Amino acid sequence: MKSRLNAFIEKNKHAFLLLYFCIYFPWFHHLERTVTTHFHVIHTALDDRIPFCEYFIVPYLLWFGYVAWAVGYFYFKNKDEYFKLCAMLFTGMTVFLVISTIYPNGHYLRPAYFEHNNIFIQMVKWLYATDTPTNLFPSVHVFNSIAVNIAVWHSDNFKKNKAVRYGSAVLMVLIILSTMFLKQHSVFDVVTGMVLAVFMYSVVYTTNWAAVTVAKPVRKPRQI
Repeated sequence: MKSRLNAFIEKNKHAFLLLYFCIYFPWFHHLERTVTTHFHVIHTALDDRIPFCEYFIVPYLLWFGYVAWAVGYFYFKNKDEYFKLCAMLFTGMTVFLVISTIYPNGHYLRPAYFEHNNIFIQMVKWLYATDTPTNLFPSVHVFNSIAVNIAVWHSDNFKKNKAVRYGSAVLMVLIILSTMFLKQHSVFDVVTGMVLAVFMYSVVYTTNWAAVTVAKPVRKPRQI
């Protein structure tokens, strides 16, 4: 029995990475409870030019399944890609938490009222009631969507599966747009999420960590 347990732990020890959420969720919920009125307002001129569109609630909510699917898929199918994805996701999410802690922020972009009513408006109302317009940048929705799409396109598992690759890319773009058309995020949040994603991609995927070694000091020849 003990040997089976040890074998199970050894086979699934990469699951311990997911304990990160035991840090992320309490920290995030603390920010949601405490950052309510006194915060730095995020706003750009472009925000006023983007209309509200309730239909974007669909890709916005699909984000949760999109990220969960990617983590679960690579967990079981490709450990190397799983580690890279988690490294990118968790580092970016931690950066978001730190920024929101030292620089409380929010916006006033949400519509004061809705001109009509339908099932999508009802879904938006539910979203607004459960998610405060605070703790915004860099946008986790944007950053994580880009991270997942990078993992999909970078993985050999999908090299020949164009449906998954292009489907992922389309969903990523729709999720990014949804953050602005639902007035969940400012353009500033989106841009900073993209910038952070590019930086983390360069760190996680383009750096040859195997070649990174500590330089040994060069010994000077002894003078006779």
